[in-house]
Amino acid sequence: MEDQGKKRPPFRRTKYLTSKFPRKCILLLSLFSFNFILLSRTQFLWNKESKPDIAEIQKCAIENLHADLSFLDAASPIRADEFLDRRDRLARALVASEADAFILEPGYTFQYYGNTSQTDWEPWEPEERPFLMLVLPISTAGVVTAKTAFLAPHFEEGRVRMLGIPSRESELEIVTWEEHWDPYSTLLASHLFAGLEGKRKPKVVVDEEMRDFIARGLAGAGFETRGLTPEVELVRQIKSSAEVEVLRAANTGTVAAVRAMRPCLVAGLTEDEVRDILDASLLSVGFGLFFNIVLFEEDGALPHGGFVVGKKKLTQETMVVIDVGAHYLGYSSDICRSFFIDSASQPKRACLDQLLFFFGKMRLLAQTPRLPQVEETELHAEKLKVWNIVLDAQTAAAAQFKPNNSAASIDLAARKVIEEAGYGHCFTHRLGHGIGIKAHESPYLNKWNTKVALQPGMTFTNEPGIYLEGKFGVRHEDIYLVREDGDPELLSGRRAIDPYNP
Repeated sequence: MEDQGKKRPPFRRTKYLTSKFPRKCILLLSLFSFNFILLSRTQFLWNKESKPDIAEIQKCAIENLHADLSFLDAASPIRADEFLDRRDRLARALVASEADAFILEPGYTFQYYGNTSQTDWEPWEPEERPFLMLVLPISTAGVVTAKTAFLAPHFEEGRVRMLGIPSRESELEIVTWEEHWDPYSTLLASHLFAGLEGKRKPKVVVDEEMRDFIARGLAGAGFETRGLTPEVELVRQIKSSAEVEVLRAANTGTVAAVRAMRPCLVAGLTEDEVRDILDASLLSVGFGLFFNIVLFEEDGALPHGGFVVGKKKLTQETMVVIDVGAHYLGYSSDICRSFFIDSASQPKRACLDQLLFFFGKMRLLAQTPRLPQVEETELHAEKLKVWNIVLDAQTAAAAQFKPNNSAASIDLAARKVIEEAGYGHCFTHRLGHGIGIKAHESPYLNKWNTKVALQPGMTFTNEPGIYLEGKFGVRHEDIYLVREDGDPELLSGRRAIDPYNP
């Protein structure tokens, strides 16, 4: 047994240690060991599946978007005198349609002729008690102008006057009815149609948004009702310069929000998380939320998604389709972008290569597993091919946005490109539609709409797509203005360039 009282001799560096391991070697070995541990830990963290930092991604997207808000500069609320001008143009359209009045209830058309972009305006939701706006043509010395009146429950009269609807008169003209009266008979017997009493039924055009029970109530009371005429539709279809600037701001801003968000996205995010990040970005610039469809891979093979979407996770190989619309100053955006996110492997691989070079590309570290990169698979190649075909189809359609071309010709131009590429059966919807205070307005761009001719001032979506069910989908959507000189104007910023620059 060892003697506990016996002292150990003090440790001394031997000649062997100092000669075989000089200080310089020990320092290099320590440095190598430290870097090896650091590299191994970093590699472990890179390969470890971690939850994306939503707050940081959101911050990145908003900061990118706010770096350039010039798209808001030219837009301003529609002036009161423009609402009066709209109703005067409507009055002339009624004369051309041989109609005595246009009748509408609260909704998009009511806003268009009332005061669509006043932020403090209280929307009046349609209810069971008829509240109607009437626009009647009045001719004075051969000049046709609009007379505007309203039908409202008596107890709501004060509320109607508070709406601030632009008018040339000091007070709105309101025909009131008590709740035990027939509102439609009350309107027919009012002074508004006194000149026709006993002669013929008043001919009225009813708005496309009017509910059936009101249209039937008017007809039952003695009005001759008819749907929208081409002349009446044209009033809303042709946009003023002020409307164009609001549409430009709304659509360019929405594209900018998607574009600003894309480089911030990382693998592991779900469709719902990307949707929420984009929503917050839109809200940050004063846009109102409207719709936001975010689809990954095979979910995007159905143009508006399936019944259950939102949980699929993002990868570098995912084809992302985002169809989104927002509201700004009463007008709508409606754009779509299809893209890949950036591959995070490239900068990380470069870091690894530099460290390997520093240590002479030692075999041990050279065998470190490589980080995953986007594989040049057959599926990836087809995604790139389809992406470019859809862009070519959009280009072909854009060239046809000229005055007097038919609505059908625009659709057919895009469809021809896709069909010749062998994907005709995968382009499953019309090419586009008009856009204004509603995201979907007439005219509609489909191959059977041969009777509608484009006119300067009309605005349209141009949104061809190819959808391969069970695999992926691609759609590009931008907004175009038909101009007098024949060259269309893009109202959604610039078009997509490639899948990494949408």
